[in-house]
Amino acid sequence: MPEIAEVETVRNTLKERILNKKIKDVEVFYEPIVESNIKDFKKDLLGKSFIDIKRRGKWLIFETEDRYLLSHLRMEGKFFIKPKEDIKEKHEHIIFTFDDNTTLRYHDTRKFGRMHLIKKEELDSIECIKKQGLEPGDKNLTSNYLLEKFKNKKLPIKTVLLDQTIISGLGNIYVNEVLFYAKINPLREALSITKDECEQIVKGSKEIIEEAIKMGGTTIKSYTSSLGVTGRFQQKLKVHKKEGETCVICGNLIKNIKIGGRSTYYCSHCQK
Repeated sequence: MPEIAEVETVRNTLKERILNKKIKDVEVFYEPIVESNIKDFKKDLLGKSFIDIKRRGKWLIFETEDRYLLSHLRMEGKFFIKPKEDIKEKHEHIIFTFDDNTTLRYHDTRKFGRMHLIKKEELDSIECIKKQGLEPGDKNLTSNYLLEKFKNKKLPIKTVLLDQTIISGLGNIYVNEVLFYAKINPLREALSITKDECEQIVKGSKEIIEEAIKMGGTTIKSYTSSLGVTGRFQQKLKVHKKEGETCVICGNLIKNIKIGGRSTYYCSHCQK
């Protein structure tokens, strides 16, 4: 699943290639992906251009002159840019055709992705945007903020950090890496995390995500860039997908357990 660094990579790449092109056709081949009225979705995009692309957490926000198109890639969503004459592939569910005869195609094997078209003034009142927590680079993401969010939570810290209403954009890969950075066992109850440990989570989240974005994200089995950008952060991963390999710090073998149904990689020596 693409996480914050991968979505940011897609955003930056699309900004270089599709802005200010007039949309002359919108085709929707699998309607449940679009959570707006299909007729209005097409009508309100025709003749418009994407003038900017923003991001909130894992949501891409395509800006037109008077609307925002919200897009979440979920598990397998990808965007491709192709010439208009290229044959439509099986899992290309939405195609935007521009006035230069290039197309932006939304491809989603599992069909879990979602799009909403909204008026600009509605952005901060839309539930999926309103409930987003602070991002890793936000100056308001502090140890005190996390302590407040963690209090009374008996769930494993791994599960709590996956909650997008707390830190927005962190998914399974980066939560595994952040907990290793902070030397926190993923099974610990969130309410047991100390202020100093919260500070390490803040620092780790910021440093790891900044580095991942610089390197184009992490290209692993669940996410590959469809826009000619190869994520190189997998070369920097310390624990994720490292089961049976030796810890880079202590030489102990990395373990893989399930927490809340998610594969959780950690060093039982460094993360006691």
